[in-house]
Formats: sequence, C-alpha cells, structure tokens
Amino acid sequence: MATASSLLSEEKFLCSVCLDVFTEPVSTPCGHSFCRACIQKCWDNSDDCKCPLCNRTFSPRPELQVNTFVCELTAEFKALVQVKASTPEPQLPGTADVLCDICSDMKENAVKSCLTCLASFCKVHLEPHQRVAAFKSHTLLDPVKNLDDRMCKTHNKLTELYCRTDQACICLKCFKTDHKSHNVVPLEEEYEATLAKKDETMANIQKMIQSRSEKIAEIENSVDVSQREAEKEKEASVQVFTDLICSIQSSQAELVEVIEERLRATKQKAEAFLTELRMEVAELESRSSQLEQLSQSEDHHHFLQSFPTLCSPLNKDWTNTGVHSNLSLQGVRDELTLLRQRVDEIKEEIPEINEKDQMKRMRKHAVDLTFDPETAFRNLVISQDGKQVTNGGRDQKRPKNPKRFEICPEVLAKEGFTTGKFYYEVQVKDKIGWIVGVVREPVNRKENTPLSVENGCWTIGLHDGIYRAYRKPSVELRLKEKLDNVGIFVDYNKGVVSFYDVNSKSHIYSFTGCHFREKLYPYFCLEGYLNGANSAPIIITPVPQTH
Repeated sequence: MATASSLLSEEKFLCSVCLDVFTEPVSTPCGHSFCRACIQKCWDNSDDCKCPLCNRTFSPRPELQVNTFVCELTAEFKALVQVKASTPEPQLPGTADVLCDICSDMKENAVKSCLTCLASFCKVHLEPHQRVAAFKSHTLLDPVKNLDDRMCKTHNKLTELYCRTDQACICLKCFKTDHKSHNVVPLEEEYEATLAKKDETMANIQKMIQSRSEKIAEIENSVDVSQREAEKEKEASVQVFTDLICSIQSSQAELVEVIEERLRATKQKAEAFLTELRMEVAELESRSSQLEQLSQSEDHHHFLQSFPTLCSPLNKDWTNTGVHSNLSLQGVRDELTLLRQRVDEIKEEIPEINEKDQMKRMRKHAVDLTFDPETAFRNLVISQDGKQVTNGGRDQKRPKNPKRFEICPEVLAKEGFTTGKFYYEVQVKDKIGWIVGVVREPVNRKENTPLSVENGCWTIGLHDGIYRAYRKPSVELRLKEKLDNVGIFVDYNKGVVSFYDVNSKSHIYSFTGCHFREKLYPYFCLEGYLNGANSAPIIITPVPQTH
C-alpha cells in the first residue's frame, strides 16, 4: 500500500491546464478537476464549453462547484512541497539564476529547460515531462536563459539547423527558402563538429593567453625600467636646477655685497671730505670773527700785523673735488637679462606633456592682429574694428594700391614679423571654402599664382569639402571633426609654421625646415561667394590668456 506522502506526490493534484498545483479546484460534469480560473479562462476564450481532457461538450455552460475533497488534499500536498523545498538541492553552475516559468507565487529555480515548450521548469512542474507520454518526446537540457532566442524571428519555429555558409542557426522554413543552396546541417552535427575543434581552440587560446601574459610582463618591466629612469632623470634634473639656483643666489649675494662695499667706500670718502670741509669752514668762520673784532680796534699796529694772516687763502682747492658713485652695474644686468632669455629658450625646449599644454605654451606668444584694408580684394568688407572680413559678393570702390590683391578674395594682416614666435586664432565657422596661414611680404598680388612653399606661402584650407595643406603637391588632411577655429603658430627663427584645431586642442599640420628671410604676414582667403553659400566671415578671435 502506498504511503500518504507517495499518494500526495502523484500528478492527480496538478491542473492539466496550467500544470501547477490546483488553486481553488472545481470539477466538471464529466468528473475532471481544474483550477477555477483555468477552466473559466478556457471557456471564455472558446465558442463552446469543452473539457480540456476528454473534449466533452456542455450546453448550457455548467455552474462549477469547488471540489472540497481535492481542495483538502491539495492543501496537504502544498504543505508537503514546502517542507521539501526547505532542503534545497545543489544547482548546476550557471543555472541557479534560471527560474521556473510555471510557478505563480514564489518562483523556484529551474532544473530543466524544454526546447519544445520553450520554457524552464522546477522539479515539481517538470514531473509531467517525465510521466505524460506526449511530453516524453520533448528535448530537455540544463536550465538556460532566453529560450526565445532559439526561435526563428521570421517563422517563429525552433532553429534546429545550422547554415555553415552564413554561420547562423536557422529553422526548417529558412532552409527551404533563403538557405536552399547553402551548406546546411543539423544543429547537433555542427555541434559535434565544432566540439571536435575544442582542444585545438583551447590550445590556441592558451597560446594567446601565454603571449599576452608575456607581453603584460614585458610592458610591466618596461614601466619599472621607465620608473627607475624617470627617478634618475628627475633627480639629476632637480640637482641641476638646484645647483643653478644656488649659483644664482650666490652670485646675487656677491653682487649685492659688491654694491654695498662700493657704497661704503663712497660714504667713507665722502665723510673724509666732509670732515675736512667742516674744519675749513670753522677756520674761516673764526677768521671772519677775528677780522670783525680787529676792525673795531684802534690799535692800528696790531691790525696791520694780523690782517695779512687772516686774509691768506686756504691751501686746498676744492673745485674739482667730488664723490662719484661707481655703483652702476648695467653691464652685469644686461648679461643677466640675456641669461634669462636663454633660460626661457631652454624652457621652450622642454617637451610638452600633451597637446593641451602645447596650446597653453603657444598662447603665451599671442599677437594682436587686424585686417589691412590696403591689401583687401575689392569685394571684401572689413569691420570697423578690423577683426572681421566678409566677402560681399560684389565689387567695392577701392583706390589703386600696389599692396592690394586683384585676383582672388584675399587680405593680409597689418602686422608683419621678422623674428621670434607669434600665435593667433581665426574663426572659419560656417564657411565651405577658406585658406589661412602666412605669406612672405613680396607675395604676388596681381597674378593668379598657386599657393605653395616655393611661392612663399605656408597655408592650409578647405575646398570642395576636403581639407588640404597647400604645397607642391598638396597634402590632404584627414580630420576627425569639422574645423571651426584654427590656431596658427610660427617660429620664425626655427622655420616652423603649425596649425591647430583650437576646439579640440589638437595638431593639424606643420611646415618644417622653412628658411624665412623676409617679413611674414598672416594671410586670409575667403574663397568664392557661391551665391551666398560661402558668405560667412573670417574672424580674428581673441586668444584666451594663459597663466
């Protein structure tokens, strides 16, 4: 005889509609039991009232009553299930987070997934697959997530085939339509073939792991070496600067001491002169007093004897005597100024950490520019402050001038440069054609001469949607973003002209190895008017101050 627990574990207490333990079980006239909600939903969605198990039709729709006997047994069964659930079974790795799709209240972890039902089941709800003959033919596997991904999105069929041509899982309808001429095999066959490559793939993965591990060790070792080299270089550099600072401080102290010693000598000399002069003044004042007294005396004999002595001049001539302070050290200061300039030059040679620091350093050489109306092409309009130039699209009345450009809409800045470094920024936003850079002073302004280094022009620009550096031949510039603001930096002495994207603070292009012998002028070309499509101005923008 079966025990109570074995009787309670049988499938008689599972609703055949939801495959879950009965909830408020009711019986149909044919004697089968279902959850009240399940049987009512079946009948609500059907034209007639049939039993889901024996297909017996009831008309009219019967009034369902709760089966109290089944209800009591169901309650005992649920209590038993809860006791068993308190002792969880070990889960396979990676399956503990796959939940049963049938549990209605507290979701249990799934123990199997069914590829036919496209659902995952806990131990209780898996039981029909192990008992019912129709379910035993279903394909069960360890719990997996996203079972819907195994369905063909086009035909809503299970993907049971594998197309080696397209390397995709497909269903039978896909094979008959889009993959008819492809190399298609059953999914299991492709699995076995792929599984056979596992060892080779694992070996290759291990090789890649090994090679990358060796590269990691190499890079880490390089970092360690760089760290040690950086410490040595930092220590040596700090020592050089420390020695230089100490030397400068010592020289400063010596220089101050020299000045103070010269001042002391000057003061000592002056004090000696002052002492002697004061003594002579006192002597002369004494004579003056004696002479005044003698003049009041009636002793003519004494007066005549004393007068020559009182009137005799003092021996020392003070006419050319003076204190000349030899305190000026202008020559030393000039030499120190040159030293400071040299130190600044050395600082310029220190490599920048990044392009942002490079931009910051260049902006220290910013210059204030204005457009030169005497050079402007006849259809160009310059703003009152001289910072903005526009292509008006039609000729303006302009006086003849040998400086004026007469072929293209070009203009120069008033300011020219023959030495040192200078930097400025130009806005070209919304323009579809433009050229900026620097040109030498005698650039041809009356003929259509190509822009090139050979013709004394160091420029870049935008034409037909392509950015170019104008040399022979021109160089196409591949930029990540559209240029709105261009920074131009020139080192006259080193022969370098560089262009930068001001917004991203990134380098665009540089002309190097140039030999400048004449004055350089900032150059601007607005290109064609193009019926207003290229009417946006070129603007000389203020350069932000850096600290």
